[in-house]
Amino acid sequence: MSMTDPIADMLTRIRNAGMAKHQKVDIPSSNLKVSLANLLRNEGFIKNYKVIADNKQGVLRVYLKYIDEKDHVINEIKRISKPGGRVYVDSDGIPKVKSGLGVAVLSTSKGIISDKAAREFGIGGELICTVW
Repeated sequence: MSMTDPIADMLTRIRNAGMAKHQKVDIPSSNLKVSLANLLRNEGFIKNYKVIADNKQGVLRVYLKYIDEKDHVINEIKRISKPGGRVYVDSDGIPKVKSGLGVAVLSTSKGIISDKAAREFGIGGELICTVW
C-alpha cells in the first residue's frame, strides 16, 4: 500500500481503532503527525501519545479516549485538504465545526493549530482535517 497521504492514514487508523474500542494505535511517526497528536490531546480528543524510537522513522503511539469506557470521544475525524486537492482558507474562511463543538485543524505559519487559535492570530492556512 503506497502512502500517498500519511495524514489520511493516521486519521483512518485512529477512526478504526476507536470503532474497534482499542486502547491505543501505532502509526508511523513524523513531525507533522506528532504536532497533530499534540493538538488532538490538547483539545481533549485523545488521552495521550508518545513517540517510540525504532531504527526507522519512529512510531507514534496514540492512546485513545472514551466516554464511560465505551463511546469513542471522536465522533468523526475527516481529512479535508488532500495531496490531490489542497484546501486553503483565510482567517475569515475558517469553518466552525459543529457550531464550535468540534475543531478544524490548520497548518499555518505558526504550525499546526486549531481553528480557534487561527482566528485569534487572525491567520489562515491549509485546512488539514476536522474533528468532533
